[in-house]
Amino acid sequence: MSGRLAGRTALVTGAAQGIGKAIAARLAADGASVVVSDVNVEGAKAAAASIGHAAVAIAADISDPTAVSALFAEIGDRFGACDVLVNNASIVPFIAWDDVDLAHWQKIIDVNLTGTFLVSKAATDQMRAKGKAGRVISIASNTFFAGTPNMAAYVAAKGGVIGLTRAMATELGKYGITANAITPGLIESDGVKGSPHNNAFDFVEMLQAVKGKGQPEHIGDVVAFLASDDARWITGQTINVDAGMVRH
Repeated sequence: MSGRLAGRTALVTGAAQGIGKAIAARLAADGASVVVSDVNVEGAKAAAASIGHAAVAIAADISDPTAVSALFAEIGDRFGACDVLVNNASIVPFIAWDDVDLAHWQKIIDVNLTGTFLVSKAATDQMRAKGKAGRVISIASNTFFAGTPNMAAYVAAKGGVIGLTRAMATELGKYGITANAITPGLIESDGVKGSPHNNAFDFVEMLQAVKGKGQPEHIGDVVAFLASDDARWITGQTINVDAGMVRH
């Protein structure tokens, strides 16, 4: 891989497995000092060890403001500041509309949307304090475009992430900070393989322009581009990465 991220510190949330781990591995391969963060402490440590390149694990529950503050305090102590933030941590439910109650709704919003806000606010505050022309890259979902069933709270939260991304781009551009979102399609990640979504690949592939199963590395490749100077003139955008399942 390239060394185009050498000298930069990248934080990837929800990186113990799946898409997050693949993103962390790609950024590390491109030269970044990578912080693997996850609520799963042992999983984060194992992921960091397997990634190598001096990746470190820092556990955090992104829906907890105190935990987020502690996360960035440690990043500041170890690295000075975060240059690249990848908001990947998420809960992916499979629950019919008639079974959605307020407790479920609140849990999904707390992690998938409020958690993204908390981490983005802390990261961009740190970037500005250190004069960093940083990158905020948030993993949303093409379910926002498709209105995928059995995922009402998730679809709403990911739509909120897209809206938040546009707002951050507008307000933070004057500091040289870019904010973009990626909307993956169905990806053959660890979480998906252990859920009912694993049964949807044949149907989804019929809708795709390019055939095959999406892999976590497909998302990591796009994140690496957006994190680099090659993407310095791109902000406020939502990039759909789903083999052309959704065309918009």
